[in-house]
Amino acid sequence: MTTVSKRTALTPRHLTRTGERLSFVYLERCTVHRDANAITAEDADGTTHIPSATIGTLLLGPGTRITHQAMSVLGETGAAVCWVGEQGVRYYAGGRALTRSSALMEAQARQWANPRSRLAVARAMYRLRFPDEDPAGLTRHELLGREGRRVKDCYKAQAARTGIPWRGRKYVPGDFTGGDAVNQAVTAAAQCMYGIAHAVVASLGCSPALGFVHSGHELSFVLDVADLYKTEIGIPLAFDIAAEDEEDVGPRTRRALRDRINETSLLDRCVDDIKRLLLQDAASSAGPGDDRDVVTLQSDGGHDVAAGRNYGGPDADEGEEMTW
Repeated sequence: MTTVSKRTALTPRHLTRTGERLSFVYLERCTVHRDANAITAEDADGTTHIPSATIGTLLLGPGTRITHQAMSVLGETGAAVCWVGEQGVRYYAGGRALTRSSALMEAQARQWANPRSRLAVARAMYRLRFPDEDPAGLTRHELLGREGRRVKDCYKAQAARTGIPWRGRKYVPGDFTGGDAVNQAVTAAAQCMYGIAHAVVASLGCSPALGFVHSGHELSFVLDVADLYKTEIGIPLAFDIAAEDEEDVGPRTRRALRDRINETSLLDRCVDDIKRLLLQDAASSAGPGDDRDVVTLQSDGGHDVAAGRNYGGPDADEGEEMTW
């Protein structure tokens, strides 16, 4: 029996901040149970205990079974759970938010609903990726063109740095081994980054679907966020792994990416970047009220009123306590 963490035991409500969690844990060919406030992964080699409140996202690969109680504790601690394919390269399902506040979701919806602010956020995302360029005044088509050229240049630069022949990006969905070693590494890194981005987006209570660059997909915003760190972290690391050895590229890429994410505190940075993009004010992105468990009702003039009261009838001004 082994443990992956020496942290003290936590209750389900004693939540670990998103930035302090393990970036992701990948499991395959095992049965996932619950033991107190930890989940356990049981296979032929034994049982591994994993404190549930330390998980950012749990990636369940082929051959995994998970119990209702395990899902219950993961839901209570706000861990994202994603069902993925072999080597983690296909996404099937996932869910729930760590936060109880809708503040960021509402800010995201406001920014997304206005075409001007939506474009402004897309430009801000480009500026985060390529701080040496000023995207002010660029149209969406111009942003896409510049982004495409920068990514191609990144592939060429990493190929030259590592000495790996680069024949272009090739990936056939469902055929992970169809590409060469470096393409496999790039695919593995990208899928892991999607899982991590999804975990952060979900934990903050944002909508995975309301993207500012990507559109039309249930994970559009997740793809937006993952791409922020593609040329800085994902692609260079993939080339490094492929240059070391062509065997077991997928698992080695996942382990190396997990270490790099922890070394660079990427989860903290990802949280800050999302809040800055959506709130447009870094100073307002933190505070004790971010996770208030409060439900209000919308009234006229943009005002919210207390929920749990009846506002109809002759005593509507005072309201009437309601129970369900």
